[in-house]
Amino acid sequence: MAEDPNPDPGWYYNTKTNQVEHGTRGRSVDLLGPYPDRATAERALDIARERTKAADKADQTWDNEDD
Repeated sequence: MAEDPNPDPGWYYNTKTNQVEHGTRGRSVDLLGPYPDRATAERALDIARERTKAADKADQTWDNEDD
Protein backbone atom coordinates (compact mmCIF):
# COMPACT_ATOMS: atom_id res chain seq x y z
CA MET A 1 0.00 0.00 0.00
CA ALA A 2 1.18 3.49 -0.79
CA GLU A 3 1.00 6.42 1.58
CA ASP A 4 -1.62 8.89 0.35
CA PRO A 5 -0.83 12.57 1.06
CA ASN A 6 -4.59 13.35 0.98
CA PRO A 7 -6.20 10.34 2.64
CA ASP A 8 -9.91 9.70 2.22
CA PRO A 9 -11.68 10.22 5.56
CA GLY A 10 -13.81 7.09 5.05
CA TRP A 11 -13.35 3.59 6.43
CA TYR A 12 -13.07 0.60 4.09
CA TYR A 13 -13.22 -3.18 4.33
CA ASN A 14 -10.57 -5.00 2.32
CA THR A 15 -12.01 -8.25 0.96
CA LYS A 16 -8.54 -9.61 0.16
CA THR A 17 -7.04 -9.14 3.63
CA ASN A 18 -10.31 -9.17 5.61
CA GLN A 19 -9.11 -6.05 7.41
CA VAL A 20 -10.64 -2.63 8.00
CA GLU A 21 -8.59 0.17 6.49
CA HIS A 22 -8.52 3.91 7.11
CA GLY A 23 -6.12 6.42 5.60
CA THR A 24 -3.73 4.11 3.73
CA ARG A 25 -5.76 1.74 1.57
CA GLY A 26 -5.30 -1.28 -0.62
CA ARG A 27 -6.39 -1.61 -4.24
CA SER A 28 -9.83 -0.21 -5.02
CA VAL A 29 -10.98 -3.50 -6.53
CA ASP A 30 -10.52 -5.17 -3.12
CA LEU A 31 -12.43 -2.57 -1.08
CA LEU A 32 -15.98 -2.16 0.16
CA GLY A 33 -16.92 1.30 1.32
CA PRO A 34 -16.48 4.01 2.26
CA TYR A 35 -18.21 3.66 5.59
CA PRO A 36 -18.61 6.44 8.19
CA ASP A 37 -16.78 4.63 11.00
CA ARG A 38 -14.74 1.55 11.89
CA ALA A 39 -17.68 -0.37 13.41
CA THR A 40 -19.73 -0.02 10.22
CA ALA A 41 -16.76 -1.04 8.05
CA GLU A 42 -16.33 -4.15 10.22
CA ARG A 43 -19.92 -5.11 9.25
CA ALA A 44 -19.25 -4.60 5.51
CA LEU A 45 -19.86 -8.22 4.50
CA ASP A 46 -23.11 -8.36 6.51
CA ILE A 47 -24.25 -5.07 4.98
CA ALA A 48 -23.46 -6.38 1.48
CA ARG A 49 -25.45 -9.57 2.16
CA GLU A 50 -28.43 -7.56 3.46
CA ARG A 51 -28.38 -5.26 0.43
CA THR A 52 -28.12 -8.18 -1.98
CA LYS A 53 -31.02 -9.95 -0.29
CA ALA A 54 -33.15 -6.78 -0.48
CA ALA A 55 -32.25 -6.24 -4.15
CA ASP A 56 -33.06 -9.87 -4.99
CA LYS A 57 -36.43 -9.53 -3.28
CA ALA A 58 -37.15 -6.29 -5.19
CA ASP A 59 -36.20 -8.00 -8.46
CA GLN A 60 -38.48 -10.93 -7.70
CA THR A 61 -41.37 -8.58 -6.86
CA TRP A 62 -40.78 -6.59 -10.06
CA ASP A 63 -40.65 -9.81 -12.13
CA ASN A 64 -43.91 -11.05 -10.61
CA GLU A 65 -45.79 -7.79 -11.28
CA ASP A 66 -46.24 -8.81 -14.93
CA ASP A 67 -47.97 -12.08 -14.00
